[in-house]
Amino acid sequence: MTEKRTVLIVDDEAAQRNLLQGFVEPLGFHVTCAGSAEEALEQIRDSRVDMVLLDVRLPGMTGLEALPEIRKLAPELPVLLITAYGDLRQAVAAVKSGAVDYLVKPVDLNELEAVLVDTLGNPQAEKTARAPLPELPAGIVFESASMRRVAETLVVVADSSVPVLIMGESGTGKEVVAQLLHRWSGRSEGPMVAANCAGLPESLIESELFGHTKGAFTGASEARQGLFRAAHGGTLFLDEIGELPLHLQPKLLRAIETGQITPVGSETPVPVDTRLIAATNRDLSEAVEAGKFRDDLYYRINVVELVVPPLSQRREDVLPLAKRFGSEFGGGPVRFSPQAVNCLLAHAWPGNVRELRNAIQRACLLSRGDVIMPEHLPPRIAGLAEQPSENAGEGRLSQVERATILATLAECQGNRTHAAKKLGISRRALIYKLRAIEEEG
Repeated sequence: MTEKRTVLIVDDEAAQRNLLQGFVEPLGFHVTCAGSAEEALEQIRDSRVDMVLLDVRLPGMTGLEALPEIRKLAPELPVLLITAYGDLRQAVAAVKSGAVDYLVKPVDLNELEAVLVDTLGNPQAEKTARAPLPELPAGIVFESASMRRVAETLVVVADSSVPVLIMGESGTGKEVVAQLLHRWSGRSEGPMVAANCAGLPESLIESELFGHTKGAFTGASEARQGLFRAAHGGTLFLDEIGELPLHLQPKLLRAIETGQITPVGSETPVPVDTRLIAATNRDLSEAVEAGKFRDDLYYRINVVELVVPPLSQRREDVLPLAKRFGSEFGGGPVRFSPQAVNCLLAHAWPGNVRELRNAIQRACLLSRGDVIMPEHLPPRIAGLAEQPSENAGEGRLSQVERATILATLAECQGNRTHAAKKLGISRRALIYKLRAIEEEG
């Protein structure tokens, strides 16, 4: 068996080292770690290292200062720099001085894998060792490849305590992703506390987050522990983090960095063991540029970034989600007519999963049986059901239905059984429709 290539991860934050190690090892590489540049140089001097992942910002000797020292010890050793956005210019200069490449924090794990494989080769024998997905809870639908990739990242970061930032349009299911991350983590036995920053009164948000003492302000008739302490030993999910008032952002940053909070009206810090997951539908980098969000807080909450794609980019999830919502609101399994399927697949879903849920709830209320027809759907969706022209034959397929069938069959690589399942029709019905398409040319 071929000996595994060794990757040395150099970062002063243990959580970041553990995160990267948990991702790199299942790719088939052996991993060693160092908490400083000095320790890394000692490892390179004394043992075999095939590649170095080197953080730029290190205590003592920085990563940029360590690079020429590494070159003296091992001139051909590949070094990949991990840099914050503010150090980008220096990182580019370092690449010209011998680093193989650089990645910007938060590290894109797919990009990291590509660099590792390009540099060290693809350890095929170990490639299949990547962590399998745990069983998804009932009701959660991740049929599409894009959502499977989100789930794979969740598996990698679940047992780490590093902050995670979930980004995506409104209604895509960011809180569902956060709940899944908590469920798969080592904190699953602890509480998960969720709050929407936009829904908290600005005058009370500090108290909501950090708690307050009795008499701390007018109306504080009793002490309050706050969200951080309520989530002690578990996870705190802050939705719409971009709406957090600017004057409170340093206090949140301090809580994350020190693991301590200070209740309003008190001068005594209280230790908390809480993992932070934040979510936003805004571009926080633009908010940083506009001075509406602190850059240091942005980089601190964005150690791992997860992007939940809009429903329009994961149409494989539309029908499974529709069936799930149908069972929820219909009191049991429901069926969709082929025309209703066409409508669901043709709609752009600007409101994402939330819009789909509302549409199916309406359809279940209006349908008298267990079959949902186009007329049960909202008019903006039902209108997508194309009617054959007066000159068309009785069995002629609409253009939407024709395109949907062919696209689904292509997605399933020609597998008619899988395609029929995605379309919500029987395999025999699909074969009949394919014959009709062939006859129509």
